[in-house]
This record gives sequence, C-alpha cells and structure tokens, in this order.
Amino acid sequence: MTKYIIITGGVVSSIGKGITSASIGRILRSYGLKVSAIKIDPYLNWDSGTLNPYQHGEVYVTYDSMETDLDLGHYERFLDVELPGIANITTGKVYKSVISKERKGDYLGACVQIIPHITDEIKLMIREANSLEDNDVVLVELGGTVGDIESQPFLEALRQLRNEEGKNNVMFVHVTYVPYLEAAKEFKTKPTQHSTKELRSTGISPDMIVCRSSSPIDDELQKKIANFCDVDERAVVNTPDASSIYEVPLVLDKNNVGSFIKNRINLNVEPDSSKLDEWRKVVKSLKIQSPTVKIGIVGKYVELEDAYISIRESLLHGAADVGVNLKIEYISSDVDNLDETVLNGLDGILIPGGFGERGFEGKLEAVEYAIVNQVPIFGICLGMHSMVTQFARRSGFDDANSTEFDKDVKYPVIDLMEEQKKVKQMGGTMRLGSYDCKLVKGTKTYATYSEGNGIFIGEDLIEERHRHRYEFNNEFRQSLQDAGLVLSGISPDDFLVEIVELPDHPWFIGCQFHPEFKSRPNRPHPLFASFIDASYKFSQRE
Repeated sequence: MTKYIIITGGVVSSIGKGITSASIGRILRSYGLKVSAIKIDPYLNWDSGTLNPYQHGEVYVTYDSMETDLDLGHYERFLDVELPGIANITTGKVYKSVISKERKGDYLGACVQIIPHITDEIKLMIREANSLEDNDVVLVELGGTVGDIESQPFLEALRQLRNEEGKNNVMFVHVTYVPYLEAAKEFKTKPTQHSTKELRSTGISPDMIVCRSSSPIDDELQKKIANFCDVDERAVVNTPDASSIYEVPLVLDKNNVGSFIKNRINLNVEPDSSKLDEWRKVVKSLKIQSPTVKIGIVGKYVELEDAYISIRESLLHGAADVGVNLKIEYISSDVDNLDETVLNGLDGILIPGGFGERGFEGKLEAVEYAIVNQVPIFGICLGMHSMVTQFARRSGFDDANSTEFDKDVKYPVIDLMEEQKKVKQMGGTMRLGSYDCKLVKGTKTYATYSEGNGIFIGEDLIEERHRHRYEFNNEFRQSLQDAGLVLSGISPDDFLVEIVELPDHPWFIGCQFHPEFKSRPNRPHPLFASFIDASYKFSQRE
C-alpha cells in the first residue's frame, strides 16, 4: 500500500520545503523504494506558465508538456525521476475541474461546496497522480505557509486523506524557521510553536518538525521544541544553512530521519546510511575549490537567481563532472551597451531562454563578443535565437531579427510557427514538453551527446523538452548554411531546426530546447558538461 508523507511549512515562505521534500525522497530512494512527489500550489492560476519569473522563479516543464512550479525540478534532480504534469496541483485546476463537473450535472443537483466537493477533488488529484505508477511512497508538498487562507481547503483534504488511508500510512512533516535574534544573542522557538499550534488547529498534528536556521541549534533547544509542540524528541530535526542544497539529504540522514520515517509509517526496508555513499561522492565533487571556471549568464531576470535555477544547477552538475569550481556571474542584458568591460574575464557565456524584446540587443552583443574573442558560448531557446540573429547580421543580413520583436523586419530569421499565428491566448499555447531531435553525425553536437552515456533514444535520436513559440525560419536555412552555420540537430521530419553550431569556434552551440530540465547531479547533461569543459580549456589558454 502506498505511503504518503505530507510536507507543510510555517513562519515564512521560501523556507526550504521543496528541498526538504526532495531530500527525504533521496534518502528513501537510496533504500530501494519507489518514490514520487507532488507539489500543491494554492494559487488560482491553472499552471505556472503565465507567472512572472520575478514573482515565482522559473517555469519548470515536464516531459508531458505541463508548465509547473520549480520544486518539481528539485524533485526530479534529487529523485532522478521524470514526473508527470499532474504532479503539480493548483487551486485553479481543482476549481476548474469541480465547476466543469457541476456544469455537466455530475453532482446530481447537489449544492456544490468546499467540503466535500473541493476537498474530494483534491484527494482525487493526489491519488490520480500516484496511480500512474506503483509507488511505495509519495511526497506531497503544500506550498505557502500554514495560516494562509488559500491553503485551508488543502489542509482539510490532507487531514481527510490521513483518515481514509490510515494513520500508519500517512505522516506529516512540518518545516519551520527558528530565527536568531542578534540583539538577544539567542535563537527563538516561539515562531515554531505558533506555527505548529496553527497547524494543530486544522486537526493535523505533525509527526516531525524540521527546523531551519542560519546556524546549528543545540539539543536543549530541540528538546524545548519537542516539548512545546508535542512531538518525539527524535522527530525534531535541525537543518542549518548548508553550502549546497545537495548536502541536505546527508544532514537528514545524520539525524536518522530515514529510520524515524520507516518506523512511523511501517516501511518494509532496512535503513542503511552507507546506501547514500554515491550521493556523498556527488556532494564531494560539488565542493571542488580549484581550478575555477567563470561563466556569465546573460539574461534579463538576473536579479532573481531562481529565474534560472535549473540552468544554475545544470552548470554545477557539469562543473562537478569536469572537476572544476564554478563561479557564476549574472549579467543583465537589459543595458544600452553590453561592452567588453562587463564580459571581459569570462571563460564562458550562457544565454538562457526568455520572452519579450527587452534585453535582446544586449544578448546579441554578448554573441558578438563571443564570436570575436572565441569565447565558448551556449544559447538556450531565445539564446539560440540570439546566436542565429547575430550570425545572420554578420553574414550580410544587416537588420535580421525575430518577428517576435519586429513583425515587419526585412530578414525574419526567427519566425512564429504557422500553427501559432492564430493563437491569441497566453497559457499553454507553445511547443511544450518532450520532442525527438535527430542529430547530424560528424558535428560537435553529435560528439558531445555521444559522450553523454546513454542519452540517445535511437542511433542518432535524442529527446529534449521544449517551451517556445518561435522557430528558426526555414526560408533562411540554405543561405545561413552557405555562410558557415551548421545545423546539427533537426526534427525527425526534417522540418524544424533544433540545434545550430559553428565549426570554426571553440564551442558555439545553440539549442531550441531546454536541456537544463534533464540534468541530474549524478548524471550531468552532456551539453552542460561539454560547455564547462570547453570553458575550462579557454581559461587555461596562454
């Protein structure tokens, strides 16, 4: 019977519930259990697709084309799994489903209410997400904090889930913050006490409390929390700030979290810390101090690192694989002149995806700098568009551009897909999810993937995740090839250009898809590993 571990949060948001959930999952996975994860977001949006990155961080795309919360990225990286889109439940999805059923008469004229109809729908969605595979454990993270008005229906549904599945099959983990007051020179447990009290008022008593803090708290403080919050002393776990998020499973393991969970929900496993040895090697490789490679991420959301969180993590995975220390410089492309003083000293340049004209010219300047100075450059989605556009301008198409920014441009080297031209809505209207791509043998891209250990799904086929509307315009395919651009990845029907490269450059590769969604700490994506390797070699030039 599937076991459920529910993770809630208190005191403040962005406290680390997602990392806590993923870390618990990593421990259980190491025991040989089949683990999945679900993220509940209490906002009214249907999905994360139309949310501003400044507000919500990156939009993570699942293999089956759902735009989801970034925590699904943490789950996939830590658990080394691919999750379906229904693993992200939102208030918008719940209410839309219930209203649709009411309109069809499914409720037989009943007065549709929060309880039981909304709460039943929430439980149904949780079970449907679990039904796709025969999981031993499902982690369910509730976004936001206890006490948020929008979270109340979900908390009630989760309380009911515990009663229906049985108390021995459902446990609650509450993540709180223990602040340190500099003036008093001490940690304060009162916020954790109040947060737990708020949770208990919903009928839910936590089985475990994970206390986040800036530095370690002592045993006496943990005993105090256990006493005031009515939990076992062994179930109060401290996770102080770590140098890497990948250390958290090891911190939880050191606190015997796996053993406690095993006993609480009767898991048929034998906890063994040595089973995390492979993960320890990953963490160790991420702590390499030298040599250092400096990568510049040139984008327009650089003020919020979470906007590029999967790219950041994928670069870290690649650096660990190559054996170098990674230093990331976040460089705003939204400037009048992205001159050499900003880019000088970089060993590699990465231009991420995005939407809108703001900052595009700055990205073109970064491409020009990389071409002239032979600096390794990696373009993803809009980054590839930047590379194609600047290459075209250098090849005689002086005012080449994307019709996303100039609909009347003379040389539209990037254009809207035909099936998208009549679409007026914003959400869920892009090429989303996994698509096959045929690599051209003899190219640098093919060689890079060939070294990627099993990422091929056929002799020359790969599968990558997309999120975009605009594509390489085939009208300029031959002329840009004649100018020296190599098309190294094409859709299997030979219609869509997926990857471009320059053969006479140390490392100049742009891809239409988002490889960052498939990189794992134990299995770095080959494009990121190759890019870091090329950047390291560039740093060692005389």
